Amino acid sequence: MQRTFDLIVIGTGSGGSAAAMKCKKAGWEVAIIDSRPFGGTCALRGCDPKKVLVGAADMIESAERMKGKGITSTPSINWQELMAFKRTFTEPVSANREKGFEKSGIYTFHGQASFTGEDTIRIGGDVLTGKKILIASGAKPVSLPIAGSEHLIHSDEFLELDELPARLIFVGGGYISFEFAHIAARAGAEVHIIQRGERVLGNFEQELVDLLMEKSKEIGIHIHLNSEVKSVEKKADSFMVTAMTSKGSLELEGDLVIHGAGRIPAIDDLQLEKGNVEWEKGGITVNGYLQSVSNPHVYAAGDAASTEGLPLTPIASMESQVVASNLLKGNDRSPNYTVMPTVVFTLPKLASVGFSEDEARKKKHNIRVNKFDTSDWYTYRRTNERYAMAKVIIDEDSDQILGAHLLSEEADELINHFATAIQFKLTTQDLKQMIYAYPTAASDLSYML
Repeated sequence: MQRTFDLIVIGTGSGGSAAAMKCKKAGWEVAIIDSRPFGGTCALRGCDPKKVLVGAADMIESAERMKGKGITSTPSINWQELMAFKRTFTEPVSANREKGFEKSGIYTFHGQASFTGEDTIRIGGDVLTGKKILIASGAKPVSLPIAGSEHLIHSDEFLELDELPARLIFVGGGYISFEFAHIAARAGAEVHIIQRGERVLGNFEQELVDLLMEKSKEIGIHIHLNSEVKSVEKKADSFMVTAMTSKGSLELEGDLVIHGAGRIPAIDDLQLEKGNVEWEKGGITVNGYLQSVSNPHVYAAGDAASTEGLPLTPIASMESQVVASNLLKGNDRSPNYTVMPTVVFTLPKLASVGFSEDEARKKKHNIRVNKFDTSDWYTYRRTNERYAMAKVIIDEDSDQILGAHLLSEEADELINHFATAIQFKLTTQDLKQMIYAYPTAASDLSYML
């Protein structure tokens, strides 16, 4: 097949879908391509299925905390039943997404897309010409220089495990490792995290991370810092992981070894050089309108684009909306990265938005830092939560919030209040005047300010 389209979109996740649908609604002829099942990482093998598993782990954690405080026994996780429940969310996604595209009149293609020219894409035997092309192909695990790295499984495979092995080893101390480690530990597995550097979860405030590490160790997660994995060796029914530490060699035996050491843009197979599309470590090199700096036919969004945006689903969606506007109206809009709330769905949850304390000081803001151990506040005492902290960075001159960092069971919802305050430049006095329902976690906000 050979055909010309107004827009060709590579990727069916958050970074591609919004632009495809908006341009089609405006009357454009649109094609969309994916080498994997339609739906993208978040809905199929990321945020959504992970949160289902976290929900079960949360129930275990809550019951465990309240044992002896009115709760007499702790439930357990039936992994097979939990995974069957998880699949009720993921299995319909691909078919529903494809039907939605087709119902809208968008042409769908399955297979690996690659450039054959500045405005031409090949998928198998089909050659498509696009007046405009959007690259939203997402991210993939980074290749690791480890002997035996082929034995590592990735996050999407972890989310499809029919049985949870008894011993798990995570390579890397990022959010994927910590989230899955907290789930697995609550399900009864022995869990190790091996981190090459001296810090885990490096994008978050150290005081809160330290507290989360205490909790992680309390539930049986073994964290090995300054330990660089050198090899993974397959044994009969297990794997031997060897790492080098400052004290010598560390050897751990596990039933499964999981890659949690970072992701990179999934653009290697697009043959970008044939499309005259420049790229760098962070993805496609784009201007302020998310347009390729080397090929004006091409735009990029989400994890495939090299921008200030964090690798988050809402950021990919926002960028896709920006691209749609620029395609339809002619480069009239730039993405706004002022507010990017992010959450690590451990138990307790770790959440952040805005500047860290160091960032605020480097930008020469006159700041006040409010930091509280909130574990003795009513909101957390009533559920016997021993690990809870809040850190809020406030500009003394403007009385506006510059950043907020939370660790608690309520952190994922509370961080959105701070994100709203930053987005709309609300002062602490504005927030203090708000009457919140009581007793709720939000009613604590004025005390944090």
